[in-house]
Amino acid sequence: MQAVITRNGCETPEPVKAEVKAGSVPSWLQGTLLRNGPGLFSIGNSEYNHWFDGLSLIHSFTFSNGEVTYRSKFLKSETYKRNVKANKIVVSEFGTVIYPDPCKNIFSRTFTHLQNIIPDFTDNNLINIIRYGQDYYASSEINYINQIDPDTLETIGRINYRNHIALNLATAHPHYDEEGNTYNMGSAIIGFGRPKYMIFKVPADTSDKNPKKPALRKVQQICSIPFRSSLCPSYFHSFGMTENYIVFVEQPFKLDILKLATAYFRGINWGSCLKFDEDDITLFHIINIKTGKAISTRFYTDALVVFHHINAYEDDGHVVFDLISYKDSNLYNMFYLENLKKDTSHFIQTHKSFSPPSCQRFVIPLNVHKESPRGCNLVTLSDTTAQAVLQEDGSIYCQPDTLFEGMELPGINYKFNAKKYRYFYGSRLEWSPHPNKIAKFDIVTRKHFEWEQENCYPSEPVFVASPGAVEEDDGVILSSVISSDPSISPFMLVLNAKTFEELARASIPTTVHIDLHGLFIPAADSS
Repeated sequence: MQAVITRNGCETPEPVKAEVKAGSVPSWLQGTLLRNGPGLFSIGNSEYNHWFDGLSLIHSFTFSNGEVTYRSKFLKSETYKRNVKANKIVVSEFGTVIYPDPCKNIFSRTFTHLQNIIPDFTDNNLINIIRYGQDYYASSEINYINQIDPDTLETIGRINYRNHIALNLATAHPHYDEEGNTYNMGSAIIGFGRPKYMIFKVPADTSDKNPKKPALRKVQQICSIPFRSSLCPSYFHSFGMTENYIVFVEQPFKLDILKLATAYFRGINWGSCLKFDEDDITLFHIINIKTGKAISTRFYTDALVVFHHINAYEDDGHVVFDLISYKDSNLYNMFYLENLKKDTSHFIQTHKSFSPPSCQRFVIPLNVHKESPRGCNLVTLSDTTAQAVLQEDGSIYCQPDTLFEGMELPGINYKFNAKKYRYFYGSRLEWSPHPNKIAKFDIVTRKHFEWEQENCYPSEPVFVASPGAVEEDDGVILSSVISSDPSISPFMLVLNAKTFEELARASIPTTVHIDLHGLFIPAADSS
């Protein structure tokens, strides 16, 4: 498997029809699943160091009248164009630092060095596909996003967040409300006054077709939160949202700003500027979406690392939020290509200390009174063992209810986002960061279903609801599957979300690369 995910992917720029070899694709399933992930790991004789450095390869799986078509294109970012033109890697990435050509004159070299004191990040947006207004963008966690055409996968052009809102970084995991508004978070690290986290909203109706203007032009700032430590802001990959609140986890997995500013001169990559402080605490910020004000009570838990939130909702005076946590930050280290290229047994042996992902539920009581008894659990919900204990100083120490161990890349029926829900889906991770199973977890019964096939590696499962569905799990699960067995072609897997039984598999007559995240666009929205 290691060789499969570290080899260079290929474009399939024209649509190819998949062959439905087993079962049938539901005729009601109409739309396009867009996927994004790293797909090019070497250019010329130069090679990236980390899997998250690979150049973005965007995939589309279009479902129409029981048929499936596939196409893929590399994101034509400025980074991609510069690298291809030079026939080598010339732009630094998360785990790969590139230095100027020693043959350049001294003035050119000096200018390049000065530029890298505060890095102007790459625009290689390889993590997700997101929507602002009616526009779709390839995104990562930097100040650039690249607009794409969801039908042709052509790159339309890049947009700099900094031209619209005072941000250096923004997440690739926004939230969407029922009106189609987009909510996201970012960090203002340098050049925008006091360092802070920013929460912002992009209204649904911002896009103009003639003349074409970016949806971000009508961005609205909801609030800002000062860094706990101005030189070591918390890293965050996602956040939670309920009907009325934003849930921000300020974790002790931090970005060292001084180290980042000097990384280029010290010969270290940006990834090594992240550090986990296991002796620190994790703070929970609960922000009212309408007023932009945070609840003043200090909520905290023990040190943890979180990349993905599952869902959040309000229940009888509490905010409930589910996330996937780790006890350390070793996950990133596993994805250095030198580690991924080890044979399976060696890889397992090397990473036996890997902290498995744990799906955890935290509960925040909203109505804390000064006279509440110290040392008591203030959570009054009957369906969870999560605790929130009032301390002598008025702060509240939160302890989670562990739902499940060994699942990542979570997804839900998005119609239940910010609402009380029962099911989530994800990729099973056990000994390795490569998912070889996908699963459905029932929060009420605490039981789970799995799909697996030997030598097959499914992507993040995506739920699509049946037309007019009432029940939360009435729909299908979509996952693109690749195999280390050359006799098994890549295929699109369609599962019954209720039973996890296979409804169909559509074999794709070309190479498909493993990806990270994506978005399903119903047919009515993609036209």
